[in-house]
Amino acid sequence: MSTKNKEYTLRLLENNTWWKRLLDVQRPYRMHMQRLKLGHVLDIGCGVGRNLINIGGSGNPVGVDHNAHSVEVARSRGLIAFTPEEFRASSYAKPLTYDSLLLSHVAEHMRREEVVSVLREYMPYLRAGARIVLITPQEAGYKSDPSHVEFMDFEALMNILREVGVRVLRQYSYPLPRMLGKVFKYNEFVMIGQK
Repeated sequence: MSTKNKEYTLRLLENNTWWKRLLDVQRPYRMHMQRLKLGHVLDIGCGVGRNLINIGGSGNPVGVDHNAHSVEVARSRGLIAFTPEEFRASSYAKPLTYDSLLLSHVAEHMRREEVVSVLREYMPYLRAGARIVLITPQEAGYKSDPSHVEFMDFEALMNILREVGVRVLRQYSYPLPRMLGKVFKYNEFVMIGQK
C-alpha cells in the first residue's frame, strides 16, 4: 500500500470516527505532545495534520508530507502544510528556523537509509541545539498496517540519529511500559535527540 495516494488519506480520515471524537481518545496523546514543548516545530510526514493539531498553535507548527491529498486535508483544517516541493519554495523554508523536527509514525514506512536521507534533507532548517523527535509503533502497531516497511525499535532509531550526527538525549515507551508493545497496538517508541 502506498502512503502517497488518495486511498491512504481516506484511511487516515476513517480513523477519526464519531465515537473517538466523542470520547476524545486523542487527549492523552495531545497532552504528551504538548509536554514535549517542541516550540516552532517542523512535522515531517504530517499526514492530515493530527500532530499539528495535537501540538497546538503556540509553536506555529509547519507540516510537510509527500501525499498531496493529505496536505490538502491538513490545509482545510486551517493548518500550515506543504508537499516537499511546496515547502522548499515557501517562505517557511529558511535555514536555522525550527526548534524541533518531528517524525512521528513515518520512519516505519521507509527503509533505514531513506529515513537517514529525509533527516539530512531537513536538518539545515533546524537551529543549533534543536531537538529531533522520532516516534514509531511497537510490535502490535507495526503489524496493524500493511504499508509499514521496516520495524524501527530503540536501537534502529538510535543508530539513525547517530548517523545524521544527532546526540541521543532520551528514549522511552509511550503510553505503557515496553513489555506491552507486543499486544497493545498504540504503544510507541519515542526517541529524542539534539542537533
